[in-house]
Amino acid sequence: MQYSISKNNNLLEGRIILPASKSISNRVQIINAISNNFEPVKNLSDCDDSRAMQRILNSNTNSFDVGHAGTTMRFLTAYLSKIVGEWTLTGSHRMKERPIGVLVDALNSIGAQITYLEKEGYPPLKIFGSNLTGEEVELKGNTSSQYITALLLIAPTLEKGLRIKLSGKIVSRSYIEMTLNIMEEFGIKSEFKGQEIFVPNQTYQRIPYAVEGDWSGASYWFAFMALADEGKLYLDGLKRHSFQGDSGLIPVFEMLGVKAQFSKRGMFIEKMESKCTKLKFDFNQMPDLAQTFAVCACLKNIPFHFTGLETLKIKETDRIFALITELGKLGYVLNEPADGELAWNGAKKTEEENIVIETYHDHRMAMAFAPIALVRPNIVIDSPDVVKKSYPNFWEQLKDVGFEVTE
Repeated sequence: MQYSISKNNNLLEGRIILPASKSISNRVQIINAISNNFEPVKNLSDCDDSRAMQRILNSNTNSFDVGHAGTTMRFLTAYLSKIVGEWTLTGSHRMKERPIGVLVDALNSIGAQITYLEKEGYPPLKIFGSNLTGEEVELKGNTSSQYITALLLIAPTLEKGLRIKLSGKIVSRSYIEMTLNIMEEFGIKSEFKGQEIFVPNQTYQRIPYAVEGDWSGASYWFAFMALADEGKLYLDGLKRHSFQGDSGLIPVFEMLGVKAQFSKRGMFIEKMESKCTKLKFDFNQMPDLAQTFAVCACLKNIPFHFTGLETLKIKETDRIFALITELGKLGYVLNEPADGELAWNGAKKTEEENIVIETYHDHRMAMAFAPIALVRPNIVIDSPDVVKKSYPNFWEQLKDVGFEVTE
């Protein structure tokens, strides 16, 4: 399937009800499972990842397929390692290419029994759940925050608690802090000082919970506004004081010409003048937004140099490669100056004809490239249904604010 996206003017107005945060939803689902809290989570994300988590946690079998759901794979690996029984955990072809050895090694070092059914270091996994002792693990600071979160979510249940020692530069620190903040809402005390995190043995409290709107989803509407000639949108569901690291997008998009103003239930964003001539930014705390900003900066003809992207190659796809390839079709010559970096110095080449943007089974590729429709009519996106992973009604909402989306 392919979608052609266009708009007959560059005015952007309307109200967008943002999806619930996938990141928060899956953390809360694991916490509720650990604490046997059967009270439904309010505003639980309706995306594929959260549905996969919900389906598996409510399953009566011992063999689970997470599909493309990365957080579900990682969080369940830790969760099942402490649930007595014998479990099999697998996923899509791409999931079998995403490394999980760092997490498995850490879990096995504190008493887990996890083995690989196919390729060493990758799913599928055989997990023999048992009572874990805990105590201490050491990880590199630049490892995926999802590995660290998976360990933290089960940490309070371990006999000796858990101390995580991180070496070197800590990437995605905001996601680790979000996990600890959510755990604190459920009564869990922790310490995160310097390079160490300590969570003592405790009991999760059973509380009602409502998930806030998704800042990652909001980023695409900021990009649309940055590329519009004029407009004002209301983004419903965002919290001013959010645990989500992606809430740090506001000052960066301000440089690209988007003004934000909070209200009681969300925020207004509107077009303003942009004076940015080059964008330099460290995405250490919000790597999932690199695609959004790369596409937006190119279309605004603003050279950029992004750092802090070390984890992008083990996401749904190699996002560095995907951005260089797809923006290259449009004539933008990007490069990778070093590991974890992406840059565009303004160089251009002849663009291709009849361009189709590939999405690589990556929801963020589809949504990050959609704003091109404001600059180039009838942009074509391949496999647009990948947005179900985090933002199922994205295309319908585009139609609601005046875009034409046709197969």
